[in-house]
Amino acid sequence: MATHIYLDDTPIQVVQYKQESVDGLQKVSIDFEVTSEMYHDTAVLLYKGAFHVRVPEDDIAFYGTIVRYSTSLTNLYEKNQTALYSLELKEGDPNEA
Repeated sequence: MATHIYLDDTPIQVVQYKQESVDGLQKVSIDFEVTSEMYHDTAVLLYKGAFHVRVPEDDIAFYGTIVRYSTSLTNLYEKNQTALYSLELKEGDPNEA
């Protein structure tokens, strides 16, 4: 199992990872922890919605978009909180939709 992926140049340490091919396109599903201290930077990053996705441990690289996103906790403005984020990225250019 991969332990890190990169969204653009930002490393994400994953706690759960799954990779599969759907209709010939890469799909990566991850769970990762976000602390109160990381919340703002993570929110700004995910707001982009589309990324160069790299998983060096599996030799995977593609341009992908978020197709599913959820979090276990919505108020990370309180100190010392940690949420589990779930993210699914699928290969494809959003401009081609």
